[in-house]
Amino acid sequence: MSASNLQTLPNVLAGPIVRRVTTQSVTFWLVTSHPYGFDVLLRNLANQDVLFEGALESKQVSQVPIGKHAFVNLLTLSLSAKVKCGTQISYEIKLLSEVEPAISLVDLMPDLLYAKQAQPSFVVKQNLRRVLHGSCRKPHHNSEDGLLVVDAQLEAAKDNNECGPDLLILSGDQVYTDDVAGPMLVAIKQTISHLGLFDETLTGAAIDTSHKVFEHPHCYYQRPELLPDEPSSENTQKLFFGGKRKPIFTSVNANNHLISFAEVMAMYILTWSPEMWRHLDIDDKDIPESYRSLFATEKAIIAKFVTGLACVRRALANVPVYMIFDDHDITDDWNLTRGWEEAVYGNQFAKRIIGNGLIGYWLCQGWGNNPQGLDELYKKCGGHFSHFGITEHDKLVEHVLDWEHWHYHLDSSPKLLVLDTRTQRWRSESNMNKPSGLMDWEALCELQQELIGQEAVIMVSAAPIFGVKLIETIQRVFTFFGKALTVDAENWMAHKGTASVILNIFRNRKTPPNFVILSGDVHYSFVYDVSLRFRQNSPNITQITSSGIKNQFPDKLLIWFDRLNRVLYSKYSPLNWFTQRRNMLVKHRRPNNHKVRTLLNGSGIGLLKVNGDCSDVEAQQLCASGKVVTFEKKD
Repeated sequence: MSASNLQTLPNVLAGPIVRRVTTQSVTFWLVTSHPYGFDVLLRNLANQDVLFEGALESKQVSQVPIGKHAFVNLLTLSLSAKVKCGTQISYEIKLLSEVEPAISLVDLMPDLLYAKQAQPSFVVKQNLRRVLHGSCRKPHHNSEDGLLVVDAQLEAAKDNNECGPDLLILSGDQVYTDDVAGPMLVAIKQTISHLGLFDETLTGAAIDTSHKVFEHPHCYYQRPELLPDEPSSENTQKLFFGGKRKPIFTSVNANNHLISFAEVMAMYILTWSPEMWRHLDIDDKDIPESYRSLFATEKAIIAKFVTGLACVRRALANVPVYMIFDDHDITDDWNLTRGWEEAVYGNQFAKRIIGNGLIGYWLCQGWGNNPQGLDELYKKCGGHFSHFGITEHDKLVEHVLDWEHWHYHLDSSPKLLVLDTRTQRWRSESNMNKPSGLMDWEALCELQQELIGQEAVIMVSAAPIFGVKLIETIQRVFTFFGKALTVDAENWMAHKGTASVILNIFRNRKTPPNFVILSGDVHYSFVYDVSLRFRQNSPNITQITSSGIKNQFPDKLLIWFDRLNRVLYSKYSPLNWFTQRRNMLVKHRRPNNHKVRTLLNGSGIGLLKVNGDCSDVEAQQLCASGKVVTFEKKD
């Protein structure tokens, strides 16, 4: 990149995002184009008391180079005094370098501010009463962006001194690395070039370095030709694809599946910030003629997505944000079956692709959830990044794949538990084709220990623990015929052992009397109230599913699923006795008290309202269209 072009690069490529916040510490995440130092000022907005001030020391900044002109930064600050719950904290972050004066983020990005704000701010909340949550944000899905609703909620709260959200939980599929639009891939290519994101050597691939992917004739819309397969493994072919030779990666939309670490990092930058889009020229000159019509359609949708990114960035800079992965953050069907794992992790190229996605998740999502808890991972992995590139890339991949502590909790009231349902699988020993349990015995035992003695718990599970019975039955039928991957048979009831243990946890008299479960994944929204049959003192369980932020289920198909589910699995239907949940009574909350429908389709964000012990739970879907839907509880 020329010196003149280098000067035009944004100082901040993505962020700032407010991450883990407690009464004693604050964490910020951002990506910069230079290895800046930072000067930070935190104030109690009510009385202007200074809670932190000064240039950050090395122990307060973790900085990882991901390219010649790109650096991931995690700022973790201890407050000078413990603050009270409800304290609003304003912050000013300045970039420091040896060659230019200090630069304030607000001067660089004035659109970080809402009306009447001098600096961005957030509220420290330990007593959770209003929680925004959602999943599944696909940039090229032809629907509105639900994160714009988060921005509108914050704007209204700050403008009218109303009670805003306590925090935002993103419960999976924050990015789609396996389902990428052609225009987004063009943008990724240019971003890699502008920022000098690191190249990597690829083993077992049709190309030997990641930068050469973009020179290959199959780069756009034809990546299944580049993705790894197992032509020598007849059993694997029959297991996954009925004997037909196809790539290991099973997503039906894998035509532009990301491959390299550089591509993954560019995707995050482009999904969360408008900055790099201002330096890109999206055209179809490299797109095969047969795909140019699709490219034009996707380009219009992506262009609309980009217009909202400044507001999305503002929202994420003004509320604490917590995240957890689901499959599309890495790849579709990630760890779904033992057979899938053996095929993928036994192939060096496939393993690298999965590892690159997980490294990107660690740096951009997982790290900010629990900086202290992931400090050991940083110590293992940080040394693999230098200003010249990534060293021992395969060993770096091994480190992140071996990490077992992606789950975390907040010591809030009620306690918030965020589950890892992807890397701690309960694998089937009898049949490599059967779905793995979403959590194994050890992880579930650890979960139970976290629950004992709590009065109430908010639990985040990417997939609903209590899902739509009809859809789970369809998945079970496909699984019986060896086609679990065909229907993404990823539900808590798909594995007998996992289902039995999680249901026993709810039955245990030492676990909380009140549970709220927040989920996503399925691209539609619903709310169930669940209790134990034949027990007088049953726990109260509310399953709330909000999906997607920018994604939807095919509407006509969902209407039929909803209708058949009501008929076949009504309250007194004998079919209920053939399900794993036969001893659980499930009551549907109807959207806006609709007479028949129980499932809601439409992009947006969920709003949970609870009291201190979760005995009173209100669930709403704030639709991107502007409509507010309340799931009415039955008496």
